[in-house]
Amino acid sequence: MAYDDLRSFLRALDREGDLKRIKAEVDPYLEIGEIVDRVQKAGGPALLFENVKGSAMPLAMNVYGTDRRLLKALGLDAYSDISDKIGGLLKPELPQGFVGVREAFGKLARMTHVPPKKVKGESAPAQEVVLTGDEVDLDALPALFTWPEDGGSFFNLGLTHTKHPESGVRNLGLYRLQRHDKRTIGMHWQIHKDSRNHYQVAAKRGERLPVAIAFGCPPSVTYASTAPLPGDIDEYLFAGFVQGKRIEMVDCKTVPLQVPANAEVVLEGWLEPGKMLPEGPFGDHTGFYTPQEPFPALTIDCVTMRKRPLLQSIVVGRPPTEDGPLGRATERFFLPLLKIIVPDIVDYHLPESGGFHNCAIVSIDKKYPKHAQKVMHAIWGAHMMSLTKLIVVVDADCDVHNLHEVSWRALGNTDYARDLTVVEGPVDHLDHASYQQFWGGKAGIDATKKWPEEGYTRDGGWPNMVESDPRTADRVTKRWKEYGL
Repeated sequence: MAYDDLRSFLRALDREGDLKRIKAEVDPYLEIGEIVDRVQKAGGPALLFENVKGSAMPLAMNVYGTDRRLLKALGLDAYSDISDKIGGLLKPELPQGFVGVREAFGKLARMTHVPPKKVKGESAPAQEVVLTGDEVDLDALPALFTWPEDGGSFFNLGLTHTKHPESGVRNLGLYRLQRHDKRTIGMHWQIHKDSRNHYQVAAKRGERLPVAIAFGCPPSVTYASTAPLPGDIDEYLFAGFVQGKRIEMVDCKTVPLQVPANAEVVLEGWLEPGKMLPEGPFGDHTGFYTPQEPFPALTIDCVTMRKRPLLQSIVVGRPPTEDGPLGRATERFFLPLLKIIVPDIVDYHLPESGGFHNCAIVSIDKKYPKHAQKVMHAIWGAHMMSLTKLIVVVDADCDVHNLHEVSWRALGNTDYARDLTVVEGPVDHLDHASYQQFWGGKAGIDATKKWPEEGYTRDGGWPNMVESDPRTADRVTKRWKEYGL
């Protein structure tokens, strides 16, 4: 079973020796970021900074920095536990395409232990303390100034809640939040994000948009905020499915939204139409600084929290970072759903070094000429996979998670005059490599075995790969100890 709240998970890590409590005073200006980046890249423990300069609030970091910790937090033995569960829901076969995805989540909605559960405010730990008006002071929260050229201090793991002004559909997203002053934070809502769409709809209607930002949420909720779900799929439905029971929610004090009852800290406010402030630069998960741009600025009217709260954040930058386990979870969880949209796929891999969404390595059981090209274009048409810049298609006998094997196929198994597909299309808001913002070039590499029908007509056809003689290999295996190796 997944953990119901952050602090119970931290206690479990503490008992196992996988949480390091740091009692020395540490500075949120550059120092904490440097510590966390080193520990994360070394595969080290979760960190709890108990004495953050300028704040009385402890700061939890690197909580999901290893696959083991994220799996433990979600109550899983392997990421395949959830993907197998999702796969089971898809039988009998559903219609292909996004209709199939929505029908799959429709099945989740009919599971009584999955939808979120409302609780009363007096029983919600997240509302043990309520601060309003002049009592609000964001400087009391430990925001991080992580990299030397950052434009300010940021909260990097605040879960942002909005709802569509017309349909009322809720969205939960994870966006960086720049602290502008004691009551104002910048909302880094990228062009493709659902919350940005909510803000734009509200602005066109001349209305304010209610926003609630929760910190230190149950692990399944934090993960769900990162998952690339279709806009009309409730992240709390998915979180309940992952957690194995309903997520407890509570009504906010000053905005018409709900947040996790077990959150550590919640910020509430109304976003005025057209109120923008310069946001950034920021050392991002791309490993480069994203430039300063104008983004909506939210005034915080109310802060609710536990009596002795702690804050949670992450450090992003050049990979590997804490984004790694979260991205790998998404890769595995969503394989069954991606197969609904692109049933040709056997397996896929989104390398962390490619920022996950920039590169997809896909294996297929090739059935007809130019099958690889068909799969490339299907992926480019699949929801947020449309942002993928490089697709490498290999045969089913290639392990897509073995980058040495993949590079051997892609680098030496192709004729780039024929096997390279180049197109243009949308790219991520943060992509600095595109010559124009929001769109740029994409490539697909067909690294599969080529057929005569595809124009490969050399004498003898496509050659066989070098393989060991099976009987000799078996004999050597049995005698291995005799060799003294």
